Amino acid sequence: MDPERAPLDISRRNLLIGGGVGAGLLIAWAAWPRRYEPNLRAAPGETIFNAYLKIGNDGRVVVAVPQSELGQGVYTSLPQILADELGADWRTVSVEPAPISPIYANRLLVEDIAGNAVPPALRGISGWAVREYATRSGLMLTAGSTSIRAFEAAMREAGAAGRALLSKAAADRWDVDWESLDTRAGFVMRGKDRISFGELADAAAAQELPKHLPVRGGNEHRLAGQPLPRLDLPSKVDGSAQYACDIRLPNMVYGSVRQGPAGDTRLVRVDRTAAGKVPGVIALVEQPGWIGAVAANWWAANRAVERMAPRFETAGPLIGSGEVDAALARALDGGEASRLFSRGDAAAAIEGAAQGGGKVFRAHYQVGLAPSAPLETLAATVRITGDRVEVWVPTQAPGFARAAAARAAGVSEAQVTVYRTLIGGGYGRKLETQAIEQAVVMALQVKRPVQLVWSRIEETMHDGFRPPARALLTASLGQGNIITAWRARIAAPSTVSEVSGRLHRGKPGPQDESEEAAVAGAVPPYAIGAVAVDHLPAAIGVRTGIWRSGAHSYTAFFTECFIDELARQAKIEPLSFRMQMLGDNPRLARVLSTAAALGGWDGGGPGSMMGLAAHSAFGSYAATIVEVEIGDRSGRVQQVRVKQAICAVDCGRIVNPEIVRQQVEGGLMFGIAAATGRPIAVERGLVTAHGFGQLGLPTLASSPQIIVELVESEEDPGGVTELSVPTAAPAIANALFALTGRRLRALPLEIGSR
Repeated sequence: MDPERAPLDISRRNLLIGGGVGAGLLIAWAAWPRRYEPNLRAAPGETIFNAYLKIGNDGRVVVAVPQSELGQGVYTSLPQILADELGADWRTVSVEPAPISPIYANRLLVEDIAGNAVPPALRGISGWAVREYATRSGLMLTAGSTSIRAFEAAMREAGAAGRALLSKAAADRWDVDWESLDTRAGFVMRGKDRISFGELADAAAAQELPKHLPVRGGNEHRLAGQPLPRLDLPSKVDGSAQYACDIRLPNMVYGSVRQGPAGDTRLVRVDRTAAGKVPGVIALVEQPGWIGAVAANWWAANRAVERMAPRFETAGPLIGSGEVDAALARALDGGEASRLFSRGDAAAAIEGAAQGGGKVFRAHYQVGLAPSAPLETLAATVRITGDRVEVWVPTQAPGFARAAAARAAGVSEAQVTVYRTLIGGGYGRKLETQAIEQAVVMALQVKRPVQLVWSRIEETMHDGFRPPARALLTASLGQGNIITAWRARIAAPSTVSEVSGRLHRGKPGPQDESEEAAVAGAVPPYAIGAVAVDHLPAAIGVRTGIWRSGAHSYTAFFTECFIDELARQAKIEPLSFRMQMLGDNPRLARVLSTAAALGGWDGGGPGSMMGLAAHSAFGSYAATIVEVEIGDRSGRVQQVRVKQAICAVDCGRIVNPEIVRQQVEGGLMFGIAAATGRPIAVERGLVTAHGFGQLGLPTLASSPQIIVELVESEEDPGGVTELSVPTAAPAIANALFALTGRRLRALPLEIGSR
């Protein structure tokens, strides 16, 4: 046995219930026994080894991935972990989406948001019960930068199990101890002798898994940590990749929809005559809150819904941007606060500083609605045969997608099959299920397969917007201009509760119930003796959704801008001000110093074009330095442009460095777009923007040069898909202050309007 390999206590039974020791199911098994067999299906010539691995007689290695591929590279990084432990040849590795099963539940994510992601009856109970609920409900969720963190151990163990079984099968042929063998490039090796995985697959699957499973050691012939090519890239380049709108079924027709304002809305008038004159129209659909058309092609369906000219009636007042702002202001000024984090007595420390003649500073901040604006709009293809429903859909939550289809069709979930397609962006947006429900209704009416694709107008007006928020931050500075106390009061809708209601019950949950997710990331990562974070929930009457990085996108803006303000008040250079408070956070200190060195940090003094921000989240650490300039946009509003962005990241052990760089760069562009784009306005319950052109997003020509530096670390892997998003806005705002002397405390950032 390789002395560098450490044993894992794992059995075939443990592996079958979902990952063994690393997945933390042994206690659950002992206390509440239930067996979950893999429900993978083997194609001809394939052998199933465990819930994550199949090997073909031709040597092809098939990895079942429980997470959805949104462009974040999970169809490469998770198979790379398994293939590394298996000893596979990367050229023979392929991937398929794992079926819905308790084995693949994302227990880590459900634990993180347990207050809102489980039914009310289970909230506040033990983590064990939450994990059990997630497992038994098959809550397969792709969100929260959890893919690697949640499934690294399961993939590693699945690969190690496959390697052990293959080695045992080869050992029988050679009549040697299986632990003396190794695997490499798709072969079991003994000196110069070797046998391919494909030749051993059938015999290996019949072997008994050893009690102690050796894990691969050493650094030679490893796949982990290498910038291997993405498995999903070739099909995306040659056009063979299947997205939702690429599905084609016999006798299929196409659908389009229009929806009314959020709230208690009903359809009161529609012009069916005008719509019926569009060539190719097959059926018109009327529902309380939306209308649709089914036609022989999508263009005809969309023209028909336009000509239907629907009129909706909404109970109560129609919300506008003024009402949204007023709701947040009321909550911040007089709402009932929930203390969600406390260290020391921040109120007493701040009051003592004020009475003792110390320095106390306050600042108000606000952020507006922000669009997800994915390239791929919501879409679903539905076929109903008898009492069976089939759904092809880009979904981050296949279990909820199945439940939504079952509700709409009036059948049990066991009668619904969901086929996950590749997802064309929309981190968080593709949790939503409205398109599935609408496509089912259409398919029931026309009794033919229906492919529903939302138009760009519909996607923009009914996007899953990042919620708006307001904050009052208060801090006191003590001797040596060190922050002695910090208090954050944040007014924001309870978006996770709202979305969870839609996913669980088909109706939005309350926006005005306090939740930790609404202030995630609000605790400063600095050594401050007394800290208090309060959430003041606000019902704003506008639909909100899960957005890339969630609340971190605005809490980091609040925190890092206020830190910059305090540094200026203390007359200390902003980087030094932060570093003096990071003695207990060396990883954040290291990325800050690394970004400053790479970016040529000039201190951010008057006239500088540079600003910085740092954030820790999802088990990772990031620091960003930007260089900005100001140009003309139109009227009295000037265009803010980021010329260069440098981001240093510590995300622990790295599976694929190139994918990490891609995600950090993409996250920065996402954050830059939200920070410098146009505000989202609401009139009479609807968003006024109708497409990309009205969002003010950066173009390729105006996009900055981005440099990403990965800090080496042997810590456990952290998340990266959302990590850099929160650092963009505060870094830009701090740079604009250095350049102009004006402190912008609202997102999106606009010069000349505030």
